[in-house]
Amino acid sequence: MDNIINIFIPAAGFGERLQPVTFHIPKPLLPILGKPALQHVLERVLSLPVNKIGINLHHKKEAIEDWISKYFIGRGGLETCPYILFPEETILGTGGAFKNAEHFLNKGTFLVHNSDIISDIDLQGLLEHHLSLKNLVTLAVHNYPEFNNVIVDEEGFLRGVGEGLKPALTNGEKLAFTGIAVYAPEFLNFLPDGVSSVVDAWLKAVNAGHRIGTFDVTGCYWSDIGTPDAYARSLFDILKTDGETVFVHPSVKGCANIEMQGYVVIEEGCDVGALHATPLHLRNCIILPNTTAGAWHTVPLLENCIIGPDFNIDLDRSAIFGKYNEDEGQLIGAGGSDRKYYRIKRGKKAAVLMRCSSNDPDFRRQIEYTKFFLNYSVPVPELIEIDFDEKKAVFEDAGDTSLYNWLKCTREETEIEAIYRKIINVLILLHTNATDHVAACPLLKNRIFDYEYFRWETDYFLERFAEGVMCIEPDNISELEKELNSLAFKADSFPKTIIHRDFQSQNIMVQPDGQLEIIDYQGARMGPSAYDLASILWDPYYRLEDNIRERLVDYYISKIEDKFDADYFRETLIVCRLQRHMQALGAYGYLSLVKGKKYFLKYVPEGLRLLKEDAALLKDEYPELHRLIMKL
Repeated sequence: MDNIINIFIPAAGFGERLQPVTFHIPKPLLPILGKPALQHVLERVLSLPVNKIGINLHHKKEAIEDWISKYFIGRGGLETCPYILFPEETILGTGGAFKNAEHFLNKGTFLVHNSDIISDIDLQGLLEHHLSLKNLVTLAVHNYPEFNNVIVDEEGFLRGVGEGLKPALTNGEKLAFTGIAVYAPEFLNFLPDGVSSVVDAWLKAVNAGHRIGTFDVTGCYWSDIGTPDAYARSLFDILKTDGETVFVHPSVKGCANIEMQGYVVIEEGCDVGALHATPLHLRNCIILPNTTAGAWHTVPLLENCIIGPDFNIDLDRSAIFGKYNEDEGQLIGAGGSDRKYYRIKRGKKAAVLMRCSSNDPDFRRQIEYTKFFLNYSVPVPELIEIDFDEKKAVFEDAGDTSLYNWLKCTREETEIEAIYRKIINVLILLHTNATDHVAACPLLKNRIFDYEYFRWETDYFLERFAEGVMCIEPDNISELEKELNSLAFKADSFPKTIIHRDFQSQNIMVQPDGQLEIIDYQGARMGPSAYDLASILWDPYYRLEDNIRERLVDYYISKIEDKFDADYFRETLIVCRLQRHMQALGAYGYLSLVKGKKYFLKYVPEGLRLLKEDAALLKDEYPELHRLIMKL
């Protein structure tokens, strides 16, 4: 599209509904997982063919000016996209802000995007729609019952605005304005000097016979962060969409002694200090930038709140998560499984309800494996109730602090190595004590990670990742098939123990006392023990330092050297790394492209880096596979 437009971002308001937050932080600079709301807006609008950006200011204007200057300098200087600031001595209202910037906005078509709106609305589509219909104004609208007050006729043109108004036409409807619109410069003629409302100007324009059209974006993600509940809901929604439950800014200090449950956000510059002998519990909490441990840190549990330097705002849980269903509980988990897990109450304690589909073959395995592992000291959640007919079961609550989330807090190298040694101790229990007694669990004993399964994994990689994600087909498929067959035969020849099969950081839960519990073990099989070690030490979810990894491999070998020759085990480890990383990348492709869980794609770069390392070590033995992997 050749049309160059100007952008206007209203950012002057007091943010009264967000007080006391906005006593400290102007609403445009409210952090959204490490980035101010204004940055989210700028990144969206800068995807358009932009000439200049205008931003109006009033409340805490110096802070916003300072941030904007640093942002554009960081992008390479003002020449990349010049901006103009429009300070207001007094608040001029939504219309007055436009009039105050008239000499900037009257140069041509301009798009207005409120600074407190977080959305994935198709801005290019909105702009093209506006230009193709030659409207005076085009409003982005959607069906959002809480805010529906814009009356639109059957052709999509504005007919009125107001809470109490009803659609005048049979086919008219009420929709909500998103805070995003495109204007022709002639619209400015309907605005008086001084304080005014843009809505009044819309209605004047309609009464004068001009067309104010709409662009229906119903179904797009949209959030107005104008209240504490809406702000929290936005942050938690973004976490959920990204497959996360926790955000901890890298600059945060002192969070090593915090137990995090539900959704937790700790923003830049916080020092939450380990002041307790026992952990501080945070559940569904947001800690705002530069907050230090204060009076709030004497409370053992903080739940459903926003915490600032000198305030604590309680949140309406139902406004954020919807009404709590006593029977179902709170949906938890963001992994790749089709199963549903709910946090429920059993007496005064939390528990986890697992619901499976009627044809889930792993349900029985989950139950039998749980009983078996508990009998042989493998730390998995206790089984509380079973309903085989309904395919549901209740387990002890292992909490929300996975190793993956635990590692988001800045940790000392010694602390990281110590917890990984604990994890290896669990693996050793699985690979030795539990394996020695596997006859007590025939369902597991007879489930073998064999040649056919290894070949299934590599076919999965080729179909779902190489071809599905990367759109690359092998050059010499017959030679590649021979190598993959050879790889599978070799992996199948290794001695077999019980293996978890998906032993990675999201399936290891860290308890408040530092103990561990293992979850998602229904896929366990009899296979080469190195597959589990490769899964956790070469985990695409978290990159261990090479020196720590080598010490941990040595530690594992020292514990099992009476069962395996050390050199032989290292040989099995290289093969299992190659096999495991092909499986993981195949899973990321399947989960993102078939199941729609796009957030798994963020793990592809590290998974691919690891796979290329593996392939380089075995390139003489598997040259065709090495060629394919290096092309990815």
